[in-house]
Amino acid sequence: MVKPNTKTVLHFAYLVGITLKGVDGLLEICGGAILLLTSRPAIVRAIASLTRAELYEDPHDFVATHALHLAGNLSPGTQHFASAYLLVHGAIKVGLVAGLVRRWRSAYPIALLLLTAFIGYQCFRLFRYRSPVLAIFTGIDIIIVLLISYEWRRVEGKRP
Repeated sequence: MVKPNTKTVLHFAYLVGITLKGVDGLLEICGGAILLLTSRPAIVRAIASLTRAELYEDPHDFVATHALHLAGNLSPGTQHFASAYLLVHGAIKVGLVAGLVRRWRSAYPIALLLLTAFIGYQCFRLFRYRSPVLAIFTGIDIIIVLLISYEWRRVEGKRP
């Protein structure tokens, strides 16, 4: 049995991480576009439709009741901010992943800088709102930053 070396495992983890970031970016772009192009009443109807079965089973379901509450209190300003945030954040991620996949030398430091800035913002939100889900995503982002840093050093070591 062949034992994989650390470099191979870290490179594979890097590829998986940036692929997930790219898919996440595409989903954010789609979500931002949908949020931008959908009216508030249509969002409320969609959330009500998606949570109906769960609320029938458990009228006090945490996720379903909070989703309905958020949709019902969605202001136009919040909707536009969320859609703009998702569109910009998703486009940045997709652009960074495209540069990293092509091994553009400038993509590595830019990715590290922007992802670290996003992590800083997530930490601000995390300390303010104490979200376990955000803590998990922030941890994943930190791991991806470390993998990008490792890959950058590896790629730079191969160039003259």
